[in-house]
Amino acid sequence: MKVAIFFGSKSDKDTMKKAADVLTEYGVEYQAFIISAHRAGELLRETVQKVEAEGCQVIIAGAGLAAALPGVIAGITTLPVIGVPLECISEKSNGLGGMDALLSIVQMPPQIPVATVGIGNAKNAAYLALQILALQDKSLAEKLKAFRAKLASDAASTGLNVQF
Repeated sequence: MKVAIFFGSKSDKDTMKKAADVLTEYGVEYQAFIISAHRAGELLRETVQKVEAEGCQVIIAGAGLAAALPGVIAGITTLPVIGVPLECISEKSNGLGGMDALLSIVQMPPQIPVATVGIGNAKNAAYLALQILALQDKSLAEKLKAFRAKLASDAASTGLNVQF
């Protein structure tokens, strides 16, 4: 397993599945865990240490509201942690649309960084994880280069000869 995906609530599953789908598309092994940083801190610590021992290289962590999960994980490990700020859709949420989570994740204290993607953008977290893994995996690097070349080609072909 190269990537571990953490999120704090079952309600985050659909968003975080987008990261899993990208990793699966590229043939990258992952495991996913639902563990609350606030309610199950010791279990979280044990699980992070377990995935480290199993060879995990990158962690993706999604969280909403106070969004402590990515930062707590970053405080436990020296592996790269990519935070996904999540919008809480509960009627009990404060209605900030994920901005609270974004600011919580991006404003980590010095020396404990968490890379942060856009609100709800678990796919980008997976692509960033792939880029990190590609530093040591030439096959994965080639797949990403081919993907980027296709993106550029598609963008170039759709922008030509636009008619209204």
